[in-house]
Amino acid sequence: MAALHAVPLFDGFSKRHLRRLAAEAEVVAFEADRAIVEEGGAGEAMFIVLSGGARVTRGGRKVATVVPGDFFGELSALDGGPRTASIVSETPMELLRLFRHTLRRMIEEEPSLAMGLLEGLARRIRQVQPGGPVT
Repeated sequence: MAALHAVPLFDGFSKRHLRRLAAEAEVVAFEADRAIVEEGGAGEAMFIVLSGGARVTRGGRKVATVVPGDFFGELSALDGGPRTASIVSETPMELLRLFRHTLRRMIEEEPSLAMGLLEGLARRIRQVQPGGPVT
């Protein structure tokens, strides 16, 4: 639950909602030099980095790294669209994976959560805009 609480996308979620997300999330492990997601590929989940590190590439060029506490895949988790970048583990990694269907079901059951997700997404977009910080 602590990893979910640290994700700005979930700032509007109560402890009850975070507990529910945590119960439906799963920890996945990747060895070093493994593709976690591929640019252009189908996306149905987001990931929160629990340990290890990875490189983020777009068009084959490294644009960022991810380290514990970072998250990625939130756009695909929200809209089911293709991945906008590739993520390849540089070290062994543990990630928390949260599927799109879980987020969708929660929003359908409690529409007020949608506003919190939208606000968190807006903050994330502002953060990764050109000229802004990239994690």
